[in-house]
Formats: sequence, C-alpha cells, structure tokens
Amino acid sequence: MTIIPKNEPGRRGSDATTAAALRDVGLRLTDPRRLVLDVVRGSDAHPTAEAVHRMVRRRRPRVSLGTVYRNLRLLVAEGLVKELPGPHTRFDGNLSDHHHFTCLACGRIADVEGPLTEPHSRALVSRVASSRGFSVTHHRIEFYGRCAACRRKRTGGTRRPPP
Repeated sequence: MTIIPKNEPGRRGSDATTAAALRDVGLRLTDPRRLVLDVVRGSDAHPTAEAVHRMVRRRRPRVSLGTVYRNLRLLVAEGLVKELPGPHTRFDGNLSDHHHFTCLACGRIADVEGPLTEPHSRALVSRVASSRGFSVTHHRIEFYGRCAACRRKRTGGTRRPPP
C-alpha cells in the first residue's frame, strides 16, 4: 500500500488554477469560495468543515462557518471537491481515483494509491453486481488500522516485526 504524495497533480493549485476551476463550472469567483477551494486542495489532511473554516479565517478573519459550509456543499455538487462521509464529514481535494486509509487511533485519513479500475477492483464490482443483481455506479474501498506514528507511540518508539 503506497500513500499518495501531497504534491500529486491536481492536489495543489495556484490562484489561477483555482479561478479557472471555478469559472469552468460557472461559479462566481468570490474570495471566500476561492479560499475554501484552495484550502481543501492544498491539504492532504482531509479536513472537516470546521478545520477548513479555521484555515480560511487565517487569511480572511471575517468569513463565517456558514459561508464555509455553503461553499463546501457547492464545490462538492460541482465536482470540484469530494465529500468523505463519516461521523465527521471530511473533504478531499484529490479528485483522482484513489482509496483511503483511516487511523483508528488518531483519526488521520491518508490517500492510498490504487485506481478504482484496477483488475481486483473491477472483479469485486462485477462479483457484487452479478451476485445480487445490483447495478454498481461507483464504489469506495476504505482501509482501517493504525498509522506508523500511532504504532510507534504504542510500542514506545521501537518497531517490532509483524507476527
């Protein structure tokens, strides 16, 4: 399993690419909207709306949490940001096909390489569809466990070989 680097193409963008992305889907280029998109695309932490709000307020202190929520919903609806459901909804600016690993100890979510179209994923989708008569439109594979940092904390900084 390989973690996708933060600087993957399409992850981080300049003001020009953010403006172009908003323009391409016909959205007005408001400062809060640009900032929200920049923050989500520039983060590999899969931030919550509250975390996005904190980061946006560093540059624009008067932006409200409601403005951030409205813009996140709009950006998700326009396909510029992905929403990761869960107990605390998170947002992902990486629009490429990928999976996620969630650390059960610290809650960190990391992107994991493995396009959703690779042979094993296609076989699983096919098996699920044919066994139950489903029509699968899309799918998501989630991995759960402990990240390296939490594993080190748990073992006191020493690495033990796997059992």
